[in-house]
Amino acid sequence: MKDNTARLDHVVLWVRDPVTAAGFYQTTVGMEPVRLTEFTEGTVPFPSVRLNDETIIDLMPLTMAERMKMLPGAAGSAGHPVNHVCLALPGEDFDTLRARLEEIGTPVSDISRDSFGARGNATRSFYFRDPDGNVFEARHYD
Repeated sequence: MKDNTARLDHVVLWVRDPVTAAGFYQTTVGMEPVRLTEFTEGTVPFPSVRLNDETIIDLMPLTMAERMKMLPGAAGSAGHPVNHVCLALPGEDFDTLRARLEEIGTPVSDISRDSFGARGNATRSFYFRDPDGNVFEARHYD
């Protein structure tokens, strides 16, 4: 594999209620909230959740879409989530996540095997949606 210093820093998801979304990611997926207190105090525009030491997911309030002017047409991106975001997990965490999702009644797909990703073919994977309809894939490599 090529040694590359580029890393995924963050992904921004449109969400209806950032506090509820942060709760889902913390309780169900096991991510740590970032700037949640500051968001609820009104001192920052959005909270995030930490995936790992290098990567966060920003939980951008859908109400901010009309203010997205960094590129022409950016405001029109609201409501058009990416196809899906994939989380690669150790086997035990993969099983725990699936059990938590099923426990709270979140629909999950069947388990697929040998789907291709950044590290080759994954042993197992499945899909689920967060409360805002963003699609996630969870996968486990041997």
